[in-house]
Amino acid sequence: MYEKYLEKSKYVDYDNESVYKLALDLKNKSSDKIDLIKNTYHYVRDNIKHSWDAQDRRVSISASDCLNKGVGICWAKANLLAALLRANNIPSGFSYQRLTLGDTIDSGYCIHALNTVYISELDKWIRLDARGNKIGVNAEFSLDEDILAFKIKNKGEIDYHDNHSYPDKRLMKVLEESNDALDMYLHHLPDKLSYDEE
Repeated sequence: MYEKYLEKSKYVDYDNESVYKLALDLKNKSSDKIDLIKNTYHYVRDNIKHSWDAQDRRVSISASDCLNKGVGICWAKANLLAALLRANNIPSGFSYQRLTLGDTIDSGYCIHALNTVYISELDKWIRLDARGNKIGVNAEFSLDEDILAFKIKNKGEIDYHDNHSYPDKRLMKVLEESNDALDMYLHHLPDKLSYDEE
């Protein structure tokens, strides 16, 4: 039932040595599965910088790429969180929001990525947002509610409440075709997902 949420892929490459080693280290430092999920989430949220916040032009794509560079936009950070969880046999997927780039609809829209995680002890899926916190952004680990980086506040914004086993192909294509994360962030972020077109 959850097998597709445990698969490795080009983007969720938990068979990479660095990713797998980190997954094992996090497991060894955790008291149980829920603690492991929390520790893994905090690691990606707090230790991998968001490209825009860090003003880092490097583009990371796959989980291993994101981990090795230590930076990525939310799409890459979601790949890393999914990979680390799947490496420890914890089903994880991808969920999305359509948000304004700035504070108003005039700024345009973009797609924001976060993760879904299956909590077997509670037989439920939760959503976690590892984008990275800063002033005005405060995502947290919660078993009871979504405490995400962004709330829907403007016309045209959408919280899809979706759960996909693989990252959106359109977003991955943008990453693969980009060589400057800051330019990509300002000028080339899609505002639609590809799932409905498949």
